[in-house]
Amino acid sequence: MTSETLNSGKSLNLSSGSNVTSSSLSQGTNLKAGEHISKQPADQLSSGLLGWYAVRNSCGLKNEELYFFSMFNEPLVLYRDKNSRPRCIKDLCPHRGASFQGGQFNSGEIVCPYHGGRFSSEGNCTNLDRITCQHIIDSNYNNYAKKIHLYQYPCVEKDGYIYIYYTGKAKTNLNEFDLKESLDDSIPDSYGFRTSEYAYEEVYVDFKCDWARIIENHLDILHIFWIHGETIPDKDVNRQVITSFNQDITRDSRHIESKYNHKDKSKGEFITLKFIPPGRVLIYKGSPETARYIQVLDHIPLANNRARVIVRHYRKFLKNKFITKLFIFKLLQHRIFYKIFSEDYLVLKTQTFNQQMGYIKKDNIKLLGEDKMIQYYWDWYQNALNKDKPWELHQTNSQTNSVHFDTPMLYPPENPELAKNNERNIVIQILIRILVPIGIVMLII
Repeated sequence: MTSETLNSGKSLNLSSGSNVTSSSLSQGTNLKAGEHISKQPADQLSSGLLGWYAVRNSCGLKNEELYFFSMFNEPLVLYRDKNSRPRCIKDLCPHRGASFQGGQFNSGEIVCPYHGGRFSSEGNCTNLDRITCQHIIDSNYNNYAKKIHLYQYPCVEKDGYIYIYYTGKAKTNLNEFDLKESLDDSIPDSYGFRTSEYAYEEVYVDFKCDWARIIENHLDILHIFWIHGETIPDKDVNRQVITSFNQDITRDSRHIESKYNHKDKSKGEFITLKFIPPGRVLIYKGSPETARYIQVLDHIPLANNRARVIVRHYRKFLKNKFITKLFIFKLLQHRIFYKIFSEDYLVLKTQTFNQQMGYIKKDNIKLLGEDKMIQYYWDWYQNALNKDKPWELHQTNSQTNSVHFDTPMLYPPENPELAKNNERNIVIQILIRILVPIGIVMLII
């Protein structure tokens, strides 16, 4: 199905016809979790929990480096082959079941650390859709080696991201995959954004909590006034001015979008949120073509209680590299990113606990009118969870070795070291900018 076909489909706009606003929904009884807000089917989105995920930025995937991560508990490896094409493989050597952790990457071949099995998409196997073992230990094993292949997933590089098409069932031959969704349905440019016109800053953040709760957090508009009111550099976002908004919600087969407008019409739009399944959230203001900034959040379900988010903030202002470097804009942006996600972290961990204990049920949770988008998201998620069952594909239990799940927690807020380094660099850069002019003046005198 092409993006043109999807765009021609009908969408549900709650603002047309009988306008359903936050105030009208909040009057009377509160909505309960699990209740449907409208009579429309809850699973309008065509994509489920399996599909295209952005899992790495392009510049972060260096040649001859292995990037280890996981998806729904399944250990995976990203790397670039001899032609710099990104590859995503299951972290499993088909010889004796070893991991490639501690292995090498040599002349376009990934080398198993256990017996030296060398895997490449070139050589004896000229089918680039397979990654074949060239030999194990020595060339006498060629007849054996050329019959074994690495398990992999489709992997595409586009607009500075590395995407994988995740199904939970890796295959030795990429031709065997049935790509049910187009990657074009996920990229911002397909919705009218021109990301090439923007500069951007980016961070990774890691959480030990439920992946779905993080997405819910990023689709919630009201908490930013309360939790982040002193961190977000906007005088109109703080605890003293917390308010409700009118909402226009649009849904179609590709996305759910909620546009939040001030009830005082003279103030216009506050923000727009767009959820693109399975794991992408866009935040912006204005039309896609004219938006001065776009925040793109990609949520990666690493494992049970393990999740990673790629945060990319595109901007049409402060694009001059010299000026941004002079004012240490990147470091200051990273400070804000890390602080915001640290502020969310305790809430996310306790929500995860309450969910796993069975406390978050219909009788305990009562949604407000402003939670329409949250309700739509959970309707989709529950339907997708029941249909795809991604957490059942690679189940773990109390006896499962945690080697793949503990070490990859590399980024704040779970691992605060990068945030501390960022603070130190800010202090150093400020001191340099103060002391260098003083030193020059002293030399002149």
